[in-house]
Amino acid sequence: MKAARALIRAAALAATLAATVATVHRLGRTYGSTPAERAADLPGDELVADAQFECQHAITIDAPAEVIWPWLVQMGWHRGGWYTARWVDLLLFPANRASADEIIPELQHLGVGDFIPDGAPETACGFVVQDLEPARHLVLRSNSHLPLSWRTRRHARLDWTWAFVLVPLDGGGRTRFTFRWRARTSPWWVRAFCWVAIVPADLVMSRDMLRGVKKRAERPGSLHLATPGDHGAGSVGP
Repeated sequence: MKAARALIRAAALAATLAATVATVHRLGRTYGSTPAERAADLPGDELVADAQFECQHAITIDAPAEVIWPWLVQMGWHRGGWYTARWVDLLLFPANRASADEIIPELQHLGVGDFIPDGAPETACGFVVQDLEPARHLVLRSNSHLPLSWRTRRHARLDWTWAFVLVPLDGGGRTRFTFRWRARTSPWWVRAFCWVAIVPADLVMSRDMLRGVKKRAERPGSLHLATPGDHGAGSVGP
């Protein structure tokens, strides 16, 4: 009887763990977005047409798209940051500076082909702007979010796009902010790592980023500009 009860408890624990993992994994792929939003075509989808991964998150912001856009334009490592909570950066990316809390004038000029760093210069890690329409969408692409030695020796490959899309609501007074990323990886062990670690982690990272943008855009005086050359502790330049 004791063995049977122990077996039942183990089975129940395994089932609970499996359900928890499945729930976190699903939320890592879909948090905040609706089925209709996930089914819609978005700018940049064609860049990784055969994607093995697609995660989409969304949030409603009580601010016009024109107010949100400047926060997106200045994103990047040692630029405006990615608007995640400071504890997340300190835990996972201690080299990151605090995300900007002001609009930085010298970071408001972004065009197709520009490079947005996502790590120290020696990592050569970052995104290239593929497409943008002010106050509508920003599409970034990367094949550099792997250790530099893996890339140079062709041990692994990653093709990754980020699409930020702003859709006006209620006559433009509010905005639906959608973030979709798509990726294709090789070989199999990189794909497995993404499935096991990156997708579930997206529940924290992407949700936090969307909330960070929302908090800043909804704040009174959101479009206040930082004084050039004097960003303060939370507003940083390249």
